[in-house]
Amino acid sequence: MTGRYVVDLREVDETQVAVVGGKGAHLGGLSRIEGAHVPGGVCVTTDAFRRVMAQAPALDGRLDELSRVDPEDREAIRTLSARIRSTIEETAVPDDIAAEITGALAGIDGLTGADSLVGPGEQAAYAVRSSATAEDSPTASFAGQQDTYLNVVGPSEVLRRISHCWASLFTERAVVYRQRNGIDHRAVRMAVVVQRMVFPRASGILFTADPVTGNRKVATVEAGFGLGEALVSGLVNPDVFTVRNDAVVAKAIAAKQRAVRPEPGGGTREVAVDAGEQERPALADEQAVELVRLGRRIEAYFGSPQDIEWCLVQDGFRIVQSRPITTLFPVPESGDEENHVYVSVGHGQMMTDPMRPLGYSMWQLTALVPMLEAGGRLFVDVTERLASPATRDGLLDAMGKGDPLIRDALETVIDRGDFVPSLPDTTPGRPPSAGAPPAPIATDPAVVTALIERSRASAEALERDIRTKSGPALFAFLLEAFEEHKRVLSDPLSMRVIMAGMEATWWLNDKLGEWLGEKNAADTLTLSAPDNITSEMGLDLLDVADVIRPWPEVVAYLRDTAGTEDAGGAGDAGNGNFLDEMEKLPGGAESREAIVGYLDRYGMRCVGEIDITRPRWHERPVTLVPVILDHVRNFEAGAAVRRFEEGREKARRKEQEVLSRLRALPGGEAKADETQRMIDRVRTFIGYREYPKYGIVSRYFVYKRALLAEAERLVRAGALRETEDVFHLTFQEFHDAVCTNRVDAGLVAQRKEAFRSYHALTPPRVLTSEGEVFTGVYRRDDVPAGALTGLAVSAGTVEGRARVVLDMARADLEAGDILVTAFTDPSWSPLFVGIAGLVTEVGGLMTHGAVIAREYGLPAVVGVERATVLIRDGQRIRVHGRDGYVEILP
Repeated sequence: MTGRYVVDLREVDETQVAVVGGKGAHLGGLSRIEGAHVPGGVCVTTDAFRRVMAQAPALDGRLDELSRVDPEDREAIRTLSARIRSTIEETAVPDDIAAEITGALAGIDGLTGADSLVGPGEQAAYAVRSSATAEDSPTASFAGQQDTYLNVVGPSEVLRRISHCWASLFTERAVVYRQRNGIDHRAVRMAVVVQRMVFPRASGILFTADPVTGNRKVATVEAGFGLGEALVSGLVNPDVFTVRNDAVVAKAIAAKQRAVRPEPGGGTREVAVDAGEQERPALADEQAVELVRLGRRIEAYFGSPQDIEWCLVQDGFRIVQSRPITTLFPVPESGDEENHVYVSVGHGQMMTDPMRPLGYSMWQLTALVPMLEAGGRLFVDVTERLASPATRDGLLDAMGKGDPLIRDALETVIDRGDFVPSLPDTTPGRPPSAGAPPAPIATDPAVVTALIERSRASAEALERDIRTKSGPALFAFLLEAFEEHKRVLSDPLSMRVIMAGMEATWWLNDKLGEWLGEKNAADTLTLSAPDNITSEMGLDLLDVADVIRPWPEVVAYLRDTAGTEDAGGAGDAGNGNFLDEMEKLPGGAESREAIVGYLDRYGMRCVGEIDITRPRWHERPVTLVPVILDHVRNFEAGAAVRRFEEGREKARRKEQEVLSRLRALPGGEAKADETQRMIDRVRTFIGYREYPKYGIVSRYFVYKRALLAEAERLVRAGALRETEDVFHLTFQEFHDAVCTNRVDAGLVAQRKEAFRSYHALTPPRVLTSEGEVFTGVYRRDDVPAGALTGLAVSAGTVEGRARVVLDMARADLEAGDILVTAFTDPSWSPLFVGIAGLVTEVGGLMTHGAVIAREYGLPAVVGVERATVLIRDGQRIRVHGRDGYVEILP
């Protein structure tokens, strides 16, 4: 049977979400799968919901009001949503819709015998279930936000419950979820599924992937007696069966003291389970295996791991719902069935946010090692290096120096013993010990000067040559430019200089710890090291503040600008709209010149700069305004020079102290001489560690400008709606679009939705091809109870107010504040000059945040899991930068 307002579930599929909602569409798809017996039913379409909403004119104004409410104003949301629900529930179901629903109920092919409490006809029992158009999608889960009514007896009661389902689109929880996820209330419609009621012996949930570890090869079955509401509501603990390769590999049988049973006249009630039955398994092992086999067929049909609600009746299983498990991190596609171990690139690059397709494809094309994408993040396959004893120790050592949690996660995978095969060690000899002095290289500042000049010349040649390229010729040119990009990045001398600085740092920390008991001595010895482009970037913004500080009208104007979302716009060469206006004020010309000069040198930088699609400071200079204002408020003129000189003097005094103490030791002259050489080496080379990244982002900005010009041509040709839509195409897809003058709008829309959903996923440090996530743990016993453990990267102890900042443009810092954030890449460095300490969730000894924290003498602890959640903004904390932990103070 088919009508405008009611359709049979067997007539719909996943393509009809707009008509029957997510649940209805999935149930229609399920009914097509062999063995997935779905109770007969119909769906009251979104057209019926639309008609009812139109009959209540007052709803329009209330929806307008609701869209303007702050998502954090729970009281206002509670009041408004209650009024909307009440209005919908009180609106009568139109007679023609009611007649169509009642007629459809009579035609439902219901189950009989053990599945039914009563016979067919007027007193038949139904499940009435909400089915919103935004639920059960691969990228969003609205589970439990709308209403379901079980054992609804008789047509009149069904009609009443349908009204309640319509109204449940505006529960407080559903409203808040939509607002926080940027979903327009008017864009979501409600359908209602009405199915013949099933009264099972047992019921529960099947996860076709392990919901905790993410392992796609492991399924979990939760089971209890009676209706599934006992499990969903937490009334009882379920039996849990873990199934892998058609076998139950683990199970836990719970004492199930309560169950939910149907009432003969409608509704449900809790009942006590007989004492002798409580610890009887709700399923036999073979039934759990049979259910998982069915779940695998359902998973294959929908193309992703599923969360499946099931019921067991006398003649087998009934499937009453299946939705995607949206919390699982996607697995990189390897193209084979072998085991693979992947390490996150973002944790090393200090940018764990998702990237758009153009961003990650450009990084793949310019990186020195192959990378795979999943969930908008990039990963490196380290399986072969882990498998070989010749390379395993070196990999673990490098990973441990970068991020101890990655090393621990990799060791956990290895300790499994059966996932990574151990290849024979065919390489003669062993790597040198970690304590050996670095390989010789001339400690000559001219080496660094020459490398920087070489990189600048390459970037200037790129900028000169790209000006004449457009259309398909541009993309051919860029592919050649990417090879030059990689050549500059892999310059052997550049690599040796970087390693010389890092190895000298490690040598100093190891040897001075051994000889003098000094912990992290290199932190002080590297203060104000020369040629560090990232630390210079922070200090140079203090100089900009010096120019602006004497002009009160400019300062006031910038305060107003910082509070205006659209200020700055997308100006060319740093000339945002606010800069043009500022020039008209007293002191405005000098201030504008200072900002533009800063942008000329650093305007290619931004938060998340490895993603070419992120707006650069040149494109959105207003991003810098809050930091400039903080500097104007918190510093006096000349702070940049003073800070640099103070750091250099501290390093000089530390050097004298260390050498003096060493000479007093047995064999001290030799130790002091060797240490002096390492100090000279680290101070000569460690600053250069930051320059290659600067060179990369300088080139990236040149690429981006040329690519945006092509995108603008596609917009003018009508192939593209807006310029930034190309960010959702890979480099090759962008190239194809330029060649054909065609862009798949559906693909762009799909990629935008996927990108939005990726923000809700936490990228793992280590991930296997089975989907299992390994986060790693700190195995330490030297951290006080209640403290947050991390990695010590910059010595010192500081106590102060925690400022939890997730967006650099919204930072509001006072002198003495401790910055707590998820990650910091070089673009955060201007904030470092105004804080007293640093805590991040991601980072390692040689990542940019750690290097700059040491440059500025900031106590810092990185790699603190969930720091931005466990530390509240405004709390007082104590950062132990030498010992690697953070205390939250009363």
